[in-house]
Amino acid sequence: MNERRAARERRRAQEFELFVAGAGGRLLHAALLLTGEPGRAVGSGDGADGDRGSEAAERLLTAALARTYAGWDRLRGEDPYARTRQELAARFARSARRYRRPRGGVLGRLSPRERLVLVLRLHEGVPEEQTAAALGLSVERVRVICTRAVSVLRSRPAATVRRAPGVAP
Repeated sequence: MNERRAARERRRAQEFELFVAGAGGRLLHAALLLTGEPGRAVGSGDGADGDRGSEAAERLLTAALARTYAGWDRLRGEDPYARTRQELAARFARSARRYRRPRGGVLGRLSPRERLVLVLRLHEGVPEEQTAAALGLSVERVRVICTRAVSVLRSRPAATVRRAPGVAP
């Protein structure tokens, strides 16, 4: 009986390791976008100072993966990537107050909610209806937040606009 349990645990661990090996990079990139950290390319660091930029994203992803692993046997045909992405979004939403200050990164000028909607909708390709349901918002609200976030990203940041002396705006 114990041998069966041990074999089942080994199989479960191997399945999960394969999942993380295949999806970990994309999930880490999503976590980096959510936290607004100026991340590094996955696997580019040597363990030194370059890796510190993704600390919060790695913590967020590790917690989401731990939750997915805990419920691995209960997935029953559910997509583990979708489950982990949902957990990642939920954990980020619950702790969004930590990410209010701009930290740089591609989405640094956006609010946490705008980053979350933009990452789910455009980076992950989650339909508006599913995004709205996951965040407890109306579909129209998700649409508005996404449109506003895209327009903010398309506009030039005020800090980088430089004019020659004597030139009127």
